[in-house]
Amino acid sequence: MGGVLVSVHVVAVLAVVLAAALVGRTAARAVRQPEVIGEILAGLLIVPAVAAVAGHGALAGLLPPDVLDVLKHIGKIGLVLFLVGVAHELRRGSGSLGSRTVGWVTLGSFVPALLSGLVFAAWVLWSDDEALRGGAPALSLVLMIAVALSVTAVPVLARILEDRDLMAGRNGKLSMAAAVFTDSTAWLLLVVALGTASGGWGGVVRSVVVLAIGVALALLGRVLLRGRTSNTLAARFPRLMSVVVAVVALALAIEMENWGLTAVFGAFIVGLSMPNGEDAHLWEGITRPVASLGRLFVPVFFVVAGMGLFSTPTAELPWVAAVLATVLAIAGKVGGSYLGARLGGESRRDSITIGVMMNTRGLTEIVVLQAGYSAGLLSAGLFLALVIMTLITTGLTGPLLSLIDLRARRTAPRPVLEPQGGTQ
Repeated sequence: MGGVLVSVHVVAVLAVVLAAALVGRTAARAVRQPEVIGEILAGLLIVPAVAAVAGHGALAGLLPPDVLDVLKHIGKIGLVLFLVGVAHELRRGSGSLGSRTVGWVTLGSFVPALLSGLVFAAWVLWSDDEALRGGAPALSLVLMIAVALSVTAVPVLARILEDRDLMAGRNGKLSMAAAVFTDSTAWLLLVVALGTASGGWGGVVRSVVVLAIGVALALLGRVLLRGRTSNTLAARFPRLMSVVVAVVALALAIEMENWGLTAVFGAFIVGLSMPNGEDAHLWEGITRPVASLGRLFVPVFFVVAGMGLFSTPTAELPWVAAVLATVLAIAGKVGGSYLGARLGGESRRDSITIGVMMNTRGLTEIVVLQAGYSAGLLSAGLFLALVIMTLITTGLTGPLLSLIDLRARRTAPRPVLEPQGGTQ
């Protein structure tokens, strides 16, 4: 009977979380922000809001340990399934441009942002604030913060570009291509950071070996899935193949966690194994339902993250760290991408537009931060400061793009009108 009550309790909590996510998405659309901003805020704030209204005792009753454990699993499952689609989209966007400009924009968007992360990490270590510093090894913490300030969220950027009809334009293509390469490098550095935390340099070697095996599996899967038999099965039984993809992704995610890596790498292995080329449309139809199902339950992931943040008292919110992280993140991404685009031959307006686009962090950043938080690399206060930075930088993308367009219209030369009537 206890199991039945727990199940009913979980379903009730899920209904509340999904309703809150819907409200968050609606509110975000109303103010022309990406929907994920509303979902993140709704997920992170629902737990403190309930505690503030009903008290700590009521919160413990609403989210007892057995229910919270189930929610953690549901949130992780949703995240893994959603990232299968993200990884497939990374492959799809990576082959659109191969020009010299892409290289400059990628370098500009990654290297200065990485250096900004190193500056912020040095400040965290120098401040000697134990609540902010946490207990992570210095090298692991520095790498984790550097990665956090280097990320550009491909899914959120893609959604912003689609909403503004910029995906087919040159700036949109350059931004997406650079974001693909930037995030791929950031994920590799995240492996190193997690590896140094879990077992020193021996952990790094183990993580890199496991990652190499994962890449080999992705390449092997890509070859196998291009075969005629696989394409026939995908065309005839798309729902069954979607189930198979989801099960394999979850199994690999569990295995990656057993090897000391984050579960998201299992999702990336499966997503990267999906064929691109002429079979891309077929396999996109397979991965889309998987990603959509995961997207439905991603807000649960934010609620669990909010439970972790609830341990940080409101009076101790690290506002100085949040402000400094935000300033450095914007300077590194916007400034670096602008410089890279200019070196690549782009105009000033296009360069600043690309810089603003690359400053989008969104869900990808939250996933990276949660991985570092779960591994003990980030303290609750530092995690919260970087979450605030994520929300601000992502939220600025839309308004800044609108401001650039408005300024361009105001400074555009007006057409010369011919006098009516002509000359007699």
